[in-house]
Amino acid sequence: MKFEDLGLAEPILRAVHTEGYQAATPIQAEAIPAVIAGHDLIGCAQTGTGKTAAFALPILHRLQARTGRPAPGARRDGGKRTIRGLVLSPTRELACQIAASFIAYGRHTPLRYAVVYGGVSQHSQVRALRHGVDILIATPGRLLDLIEQGYIDLGGVEMLTFDEADQMLDMGFIHDLRRIVRHVPRSRQTLMFSATMPELIRRLAREWLDNPAEVQAGPAATPVETVEQSVYFVEKKQKPSLLADFLKNAAGCRTLVFSRTKHGADSIVRRLLRGGIRAAAIHGNKSQAARQRVLEEFKSDSLPVLVATDVAARGLDIDAVSHVVNYDMPSVPEIYVHRIGRTGRAGAAGVAVSFCGRDERPALRLIERLIRRTIAVEGEIPAVAGEPWAETGQPARCPAKRRKQPRGTSPNRAGRSALPRLPQGKPEGAGKPGKAKRRYRSAL
Repeated sequence: MKFEDLGLAEPILRAVHTEGYQAATPIQAEAIPAVIAGHDLIGCAQTGTGKTAAFALPILHRLQARTGRPAPGARRDGGKRTIRGLVLSPTRELACQIAASFIAYGRHTPLRYAVVYGGVSQHSQVRALRHGVDILIATPGRLLDLIEQGYIDLGGVEMLTFDEADQMLDMGFIHDLRRIVRHVPRSRQTLMFSATMPELIRRLAREWLDNPAEVQAGPAATPVETVEQSVYFVEKKQKPSLLADFLKNAAGCRTLVFSRTKHGADSIVRRLLRGGIRAAAIHGNKSQAARQRVLEEFKSDSLPVLVATDVAARGLDIDAVSHVVNYDMPSVPEIYVHRIGRTGRAGAAGVAVSFCGRDERPALRLIERLIRRTIAVEGEIPAVAGEPWAETGQPARCPAKRRKQPRGTSPNRAGRSALPRLPQGKPEGAGKPGKAKRRYRSAL
């Protein structure tokens, strides 16, 4: 379907054509008319199918048509613009990307935009808010901070959008989201978009949305068909050499490598640099300026390999990523879908390769069950001499610790079971549950 058939205003269509878009994707073709008609909406589609445009274009259409006419209950301060559109995003990178999309699509409208997120000074963000904003893109933590400081008033919000809603819940934002919703008028249009839609999201949708339209373009939690998936069975100590060989064979391609931990990502980069392969890492321990610099280098082809934790698995739209490598298998099956969704975007072909150790095979089976297909085995690298299970074929085990027994009893040595050695490094986002909210809020 062409964008001209979706009912979008002429200034927005002009910007869409400037961006080089010709035909709408299925999620755009179904969601845009529903949002223009004023319905609340739940949108679920495969990653890389254009969900950002599916909500940004109709938001721009509706708000530019009513520019200068405040919504009922909206407050004006000496003619200053009020925030009428609010888009919530789980990560800084995704918030910046969404803001860039609004700027591009709305270049011919009188609307103003701003983005607020943590990890950087708030001064420039506050300055933009003081000039007046029609559409605000924000991460939950920084948004609440600025509300508490009196810099943001959400009393005039007409359209509220949750992007990657399930990830915001996974990151512990549920209480922040409830607080934000309390600041927004009840008479609003609410949109929820994500690549997966678990039951908790649907319960919140029933609470926050009013008789929503539901749009699902393609099966939920499945990768696009243009991504060629395969797996190597390889043990941990052999992964570095396999990765180096793989990247040398894929020379000239833009490759995104996923590590389970921040420490692991840095270690991979050091090994690649020693092997003459230019690479850099992006993860939560990097400053926002460093993360943006690395992303720009990766997008400009000056950096062929980007090693990332799952901070880059959701929402980042980087053109022409030809290969995705799961150096470590994700512990959550849905993360696999989002990781490999960084390639094969907008109908392009892509390659997704996973390195699966013996102790990671249960995770592989869960992934195959989720996507309802068997991933092709590209090869199996046999364990080399000296590997813990080279001769036995069993994972290495650490000796059981002797425990102090109560007086009058004797230890049942024969009944003890050895524990498998755990992978090194700390998963990103791991920590005490009580600190999770504070950590994400300060980071975002």
